[in-house]
Amino acid sequence: MTDHSDHAASASASRHRWTRWASLALVPILLLAAGCSKSGASASPSSASAPASQSATSTASASSSGKLLTSLDSVQVSGGYGQEATVTADWPVQVNETMSKVLVQGNGQAVGSTSYVEVNYVGVDARTGQTFDNSYTKGATATFGLSQVVPGFQKGLDGKHIGDRVLIGVTGKDGYDAMGGASAAGIEVGDTLFFVVDLVSTQLNQPSGEAVTPAAGLPTVSGDINNPSITIPSGVAAPSDLVVQPLIKGTGKQVAATDTVTVNFISMSWGDSRVVQSTYSNGSNSPQTGALSGLVEGWQKGLVGQPVGSRVLLVVPPSQAYPDGNTNPSIAPNTTMVYVVDILFTRATTAS
Repeated sequence: MTDHSDHAASASASRHRWTRWASLALVPILLLAAGCSKSGASASPSSASAPASQSATSTASASSSGKLLTSLDSVQVSGGYGQEATVTADWPVQVNETMSKVLVQGNGQAVGSTSYVEVNYVGVDARTGQTFDNSYTKGATATFGLSQVVPGFQKGLDGKHIGDRVLIGVTGKDGYDAMGGASAAGIEVGDTLFFVVDLVSTQLNQPSGEAVTPAAGLPTVSGDINNPSITIPSGVAAPSDLVVQPLIKGTGKQVAATDTVTVNFISMSWGDSRVVQSTYSNGSNSPQTGALSGLVEGWQKGLVGQPVGSRVLLVVPPSQAYPDGNTNPSIAPNTTMVYVVDILFTRATTAS
């Protein structure tokens, strides 16, 4: 934040807002898990947040129709990774368990069941053969946590890799049955759904990129990649201006001023070399997520334009950190702060 009139008691709340995957930013409403969908959204059924009623459950057997598939081999997908997919089969078809098939093998990081991912995808109703959702026609990828979407989508992507194109066959139970279907999209209770998903990116586990030789006279960073330590140079006065020194130059998406970032970081006060905060714990790290606009000014200025995968050393003067001090964590007034920040993911910030 650029407003430095806050008292110390409120500085932490206003300038250091960290959350665990703070919002459902860019989650397509039709992928939202039961209980997450907003009843006012035009693309979702009004009963989206309610469990399936007895009558809805009984409808499942009526709307489940077509040949039962025991594998996805007979489902044809045209187009390569990064291209809009067309799905064809002898409609209607159905599956009685959620299954997935890797169509194009990537070589990126593995995705876990709770990972945050950026994807392109096409969704098709196996009862009608109609496409009900398509990120390609929207001109933008979708970004969400896999714990926030329907179970079948989560199951189908767990263990897959960035760069994969994945075909997922989702049962009604793992799709929208619990929401009573999705009438705006033509999805009935019991409908099997197919998703073709291109995995574009995910949250990194650690920084990755080319090492950068820092300028002389700055704090030095040593230790394991997942447990760094900072050494303040002896007998050197703290710089009066913001210092931004990349230590590892990543190759991912660049951070924008309006983004929400996920990072690991360690902070130290220049004067007494005291560790103030750290998300590192001998390799058992606890990445934090927050809107860049809600963090200290030195972060806002220092992280914009840095690519995901980077490790950045920030030396932040008091005027761009906590000029009046802070209570939690405890920081004295007029303290120069030193940060090592690993940028693990970035995404556009949207209103909750």
